[in-house]
Amino acid sequence: MKHFKHSRLVLLLDRFAPPLAFAALLLVWEAVARLFAIPSFLLPAPSAIVQALLATPLPVWLGHIWATLRVALMGYALAILVSVPLAVGLASSRLLSRTLYPMLVVVQSTPVVAVAPIIVVTLGASDLPRVVITFLIAFFPIVVSTVTGLLATPDELVELSRSLRAGRTREILHVRLPFALPYLFSALKISTTLAVVGAVVAEFVAAEKGLGFFIAFSTSFFKIPQAFAGLVVLVAISLILFRLVGLAQKVLAPWSLPKSER
Repeated sequence: MKHFKHSRLVLLLDRFAPPLAFAALLLVWEAVARLFAIPSFLLPAPSAIVQALLATPLPVWLGHIWATLRVALMGYALAILVSVPLAVGLASSRLLSRTLYPMLVVVQSTPVVAVAPIIVVTLGASDLPRVVITFLIAFFPIVVSTVTGLLATPDELVELSRSLRAGRTREILHVRLPFALPYLFSALKISTTLAVVGAVVAEFVAAEKGLGFFIAFSTSFFKIPQAFAGLVVLVAISLILFRLVGLAQKVLAPWSLPKSER
């Protein structure tokens, strides 16, 4: 009986440890802000951030959220559509890999924040440059992880498919891609947050709406609690998108999840 109670306590602590730790952090933050009378334009207390969040009308939030989410999802979808076929090509052709992979590394190594104004000037002040910026930030992890998964396919599975006279296309679709799915979904989870970051970076450069614009506008008028409120909404969007990709993996390919998550 005593062992059962101990196991139940450990299980409850394991389940509620993250929210409890987060609540404790907020309480410490609130206490420090109040105790040392830190001005809100330097570091607002959580209560001030909540007040700013509630003080902003819902239609205003919805307009900014939709502007950011639209660009993030379009850039994310474009990253998937380009990255997966590109990864298949890189994994299938040594020549293509030696030719394109260094270029992809150079593109990824270039600070997108520095290139963003050039992209906006070149492509205009529409959604297109913001989608391109989001794509540039989100696509690289998908390419790298998918290539890693495709090349990590056990040799015995590949040889078995070839002994059954499976062509190159069937080998990729029926053997290599299914094996690479855990790698692919891990990259998709990471890229959801990067897509939101890309959309916000693009809005910092050129936008009239969106959460990035909202945060930049708020900080320019020293409305720091309002800027933090926008940041809270951004984090919530990233977490929801991350969870949605995890849910998609659970529905579409549950066998690719670790046993503890199935």
